[in-house]
Amino acid sequence: MKDNKINGNYSFEKMKMAIAVRKDLDMGKGKIAAQVSHAAVECALRKSQKVEDWIRDGQKKVVVWVKDEDSLLSLIQKGRSMGISVCPIRDAGRTQVEPDTLTCAAFGPDEDSVIDKITGDLKLL
Repeated sequence: MKDNKINGNYSFEKMKMAIAVRKDLDMGKGKIAAQVSHAAVECALRKSQKVEDWIRDGQKKVVVWVKDEDSLLSLIQKGRSMGISVCPIRDAGRTQVEPDTLTCAAFGPDEDSVIDKITGDLKLL
């Protein structure tokens, strides 16, 4: 957690994870929920101090949408270039989408301000 000492007091920036989902795939609500869950779990399993801080801070998550695969790939590249944990999810293709389809990606957990640099301008799903 970012730790800023202001006038002798500490203020901590909140932690969150953002998951971006492709809107062009027309997945059902249950399928979206499963894909988002895969992404959140994968990022949470990457043991780090940030994951521990995020768990202690309530595991805040936001789910946003992107218009297509190119938009999601661009976000993934941006997150990786910033050194943020990025967890892209490719579906097995047993139900609604073709095998190996990139469905979503999780970013973080990290400080709110860091995650907002990647997904802050996207609309909530």
